[in-house]
Amino acid sequence: MRGDNRRMLGKLAVITVMMFGFGYALVPLYEAVCEALGINVLSLSERNATGAGLGTAANTQIDRSRTVTVEFDANARGPWDFKPAVRSLEVHPGELTTVMYEFRNTQNRAMSAQAIPSYAPKQAMRHFNKLECFCFNEYQLQPGESKQWPVVFYVDPKLPRDVRTITLSYTFFEVGGKPVAQQSPESQSAEPRVKAPS
Repeated sequence: MRGDNRRMLGKLAVITVMMFGFGYALVPLYEAVCEALGINVLSLSERNATGAGLGTAANTQIDRSRTVTVEFDANARGPWDFKPAVRSLEVHPGELTTVMYEFRNTQNRAMSAQAIPSYAPKQAMRHFNKLECFCFNEYQLQPGESKQWPVVFYVDPKLPRDVRTITLSYTFFEVGGKPVAQQSPESQSAEPRVKAPS
């Protein structure tokens, strides 16, 4: 009886070691099979992330046949400094771009504020996709505090070809102290739905 238990324990130990070895070898095996079949997804995604390897383009969704001028505007409803780091950029549709906005609370008191975006021309709004934006949040700033915030965006390649310039305008409002309802009808436009380039 004790001998049967030892044999069973030995078999279970061998099976455990074999399962561990199979799991360990699974990733290289998967890569080898994908490489042989020409569908090496892991290596391809690594190359795309670094922009390296066999001349593969990092993002094939960029429309390099045209450029769109994106103008950046900043308005402040209150005694504080608010401006973009650059006034305009030339971008290709589908190209991921980052621009910084600078803000400084010039008051001698803490404040809460939030930015409301608007777009011109109006039809550009649904084609302007922000992946990261300070306008998604409300911020608390101490007296004299300065901040820099990024806007990460891309212009959808489906933007009509006759639209060559888009103006992204932000108005910064104090939240709590002054009602946000003072905004203009243009800036009450809903945020475009964020979606990754397909």
